[in-house]
Amino acid sequence: MSALKWQGWVVGLTVLAGLLVFAPLGLYVWASGEPGAAPPRPAAQDVRVTGCRVDAGSRRVVAAVEVAGRPGGVGAYLVTVEFREKADPEPGERAAQALVKIPGVAPGATERGEAVGPVWPVATVPWCGVAAADFTPTP
Repeated sequence: MSALKWQGWVVGLTVLAGLLVFAPLGLYVWASGEPGAAPPRPAAQDVRVTGCRVDAGSRRVVAAVEVAGRPGGVGAYLVTVEFREKADPEPGERAAQALVKIPGVAPGATERGEAVGPVWPVATVPWCGVAAADFTPTP
């Protein structure tokens, strides 16, 4: 077999191997179509705790929560607020939590609410933060 004939076979087999590898990939990309809509951002990004204090009369922790409405439409937020002694949780520590519901938040609007936590020890300063948040659009 001559050298040119041998090189022709090698080139042909390489092209065939490339088609077998890249043709399914090309078909997959072509069949998947246009990319879908981006997933909505987490509701916790719309929520922040603006204040954390101990009520003088009841010794309960009160967290002031502020919600900025998302562009998707009017809806309600259900926010879980966490109360701890330090910003960094201890391993295995279970922090107290409270729920606050803020209904009717319009796009671009800022609404406020308060979450009332447990009775707090006298000599400690509380830390309040957002543990979770859910957004439910109003139909």
